[in-house]
Amino acid sequence: MIRHAKILVADDDENSARFLRRLLGREGHDVSVVSTIAAALRSCAIDAPDLVLVDLVAPRGHGFELCRQLKDQRATRFVPVVIVTAQSDRRDRLKGIEAGCDDFLIKPFDAAELHARIQSLVRLKRYTDDLESAEAVIMGMGATIEARDPSTNGHCQRLAHYATRLGRALNLDETDLAALERGGFLHDIGKIAVPDAVLLKGGQLDPYESRVMRKHPIVGDSLCTGLRSLNKVRPIVRHHHERLDGTGYPDGLRQGEVPLLAQIVGIVDVFDALTTERPYRGARPAEEAFQVLADESTIGWRDRLLVDAFVNMITVGYS
Repeated sequence: MIRHAKILVADDDENSARFLRRLLGREGHDVSVVSTIAAALRSCAIDAPDLVLVDLVAPRGHGFELCRQLKDQRATRFVPVVIVTAQSDRRDRLKGIEAGCDDFLIKPFDAAELHARIQSLVRLKRYTDDLESAEAVIMGMGATIEARDPSTNGHCQRLAHYATRLGRALNLDETDLAALERGGFLHDIGKIAVPDAVLLKGGQLDPYESRVMRKHPIVGDSLCTGLRSLNKVRPIVRHHHERLDGTGYPDGLRQGEVPLLAQIVGIVDVFDALTTERPYRGARPAEEAFQVLADESTIGWRDRLLVDAFVNMITVGYS
């Protein structure tokens, strides 16, 4: 049974708010009350609750707007929102669904029903929090990989930046852009399994070391398995070293088999590697990196249209 949930009540009716505070407080919940949208948003920004009960629907429909704003913000998009209303109008329910609310309660409501719905939604929120915590651990591991090699400092951040910029230039949707950002940070997470002697080697890898290094996309993919929020990131992690002619790794994919998001991260990965200083060579000018990517397009490794879009994006940024 869920106890001590943090619940925010947004209600401009003092009597109703007092009743909800007393009822929920008796059940062990930590209840805060606000009476306006602005106050609710401020409260959530300071300390996101486990659940929001909104009773600001009548007469002006403010509750729908509050729900919409909470669902649009990254920090509160997974917080369950229950709209409490005295109206059972179908149009209000549709407005609530469109605003992203998670449930409705019609007044006068049954205390047992309120309790059961809160328990269910808070339990779901806790599961979501656990998944987000697991994702945070994975993201932290990505930063740890970069920290092992001082020469790659900032590489993941730059890849995330380049990849999302290119995604926007290609008019990809927000879901793809979010995957590109995460993929930039996590593309090399599998290198956690690569020994320092191989990862930090200054010269060319021998055949055995190359085989060890080429396993990192598979390891990275397996680390991301089980987190639904990383489903769109996994193809980036596994396939950013594939080439369109089938000579890449780990799966030797060809042409359209190589996921678009993986192709994007592969291109920006090459560019960033060439234009930053490494222990075994200095940073190369952007123009030389552009030529390398163009040459790789010519021999069939890269998609020429993607390379041209990236070059144009970077060139415009430099001008």
